[in-house]
Amino acid sequence: MASSGSQTKKGDNHSDHLVQPTNPNVAAMKEDVLYHFSLSTSTHDFPMMFGDVKFVCIGGSPTRMEAFAKYMAKELGLDHPGAEYPNICKGTDRYAMFKVGPVLSVSHGIGIPSTSIMLHELIKLLYHARCSDVTVIRIGTSGGIGLKPGSVVITQQAVDASFKPVFEQMVLGKPVVRRTRLDEKVAQELMQCALELLTFPTVLGNTMCTSDFYEGQGRLDGALCSYTEKDKQKYLKEAQAAGICNIEMESSVVAAVCGACNIPVAVVCVTLLDRLEGDQISSPHEVLVEYQERPQRLVSHFIKKRLAAAQSP
Repeated sequence: MASSGSQTKKGDNHSDHLVQPTNPNVAAMKEDVLYHFSLSTSTHDFPMMFGDVKFVCIGGSPTRMEAFAKYMAKELGLDHPGAEYPNICKGTDRYAMFKVGPVLSVSHGIGIPSTSIMLHELIKLLYHARCSDVTVIRIGTSGGIGLKPGSVVITQQAVDASFKPVFEQMVLGKPVVRRTRLDEKVAQELMQCALELLTFPTVLGNTMCTSDFYEGQGRLDGALCSYTEKDKQKYLKEAQAAGICNIEMESSVVAAVCGACNIPVAVVCVTLLDRLEGDQISSPHEVLVEYQERPQRLVSHFIKKRLAAAQSP
């Protein structure tokens, strides 16, 4: 039977920075069923399966996260002919999860609700596995504001649609507001990695997280539209003046949930278009594929540097 999540004692090969959910009920549970991962502490040995995880990279698409896992295998020298990378969550169609050495690659779907559910179960998974010194990085796509398509944005601050660095959720019928805390040190390290790569434009900036892709982001091409082109441009220019470089749909909940559990977290997204110039993506498929690989390349460089530093005497 797997561990129910008790803390490791000093002397174990772990530091003091163990992943710890803020919910005290988790430690008292005899069994914890991570339903949307199709995993349970009574049927899976979490420490054996996940105990060495140091990096969790999350993104919307299962296919993209599988591709990232395969890419990391090559980058870490763990790939070999005939190697397979099974989906650990194959018992469900909600999320996909792949593990390569100390790197866990997990899909989160589209939007805040799907991402929130995944994060709750992910953090509990890391807790039950007694993981320590874990860094979470969201890699994804976004719409840029005043940036050339293909630019990569490392998020300094995740803000809501009112440009505030908060995430608000209804709990027991009342609004609960949490700060969106991203790790400044990780962001700076990622920016240094981008300067070392020098293969695509990369900026540090604020990211706006919305709960909708169309009206919520000021698009004119949805089934509903209650504003004009002039209104849209005014809003996006105000966002740009507030230091917002891109718009997506997950950064605020990632920052809020991981921040609340004191897990270092970063967000790295490529821009697929400049929203000041239009609403629909027009780049050819092969160009978009290359754009989507850029955050993966940057995060891979970051992980390799971190691992090399950890192995240095």
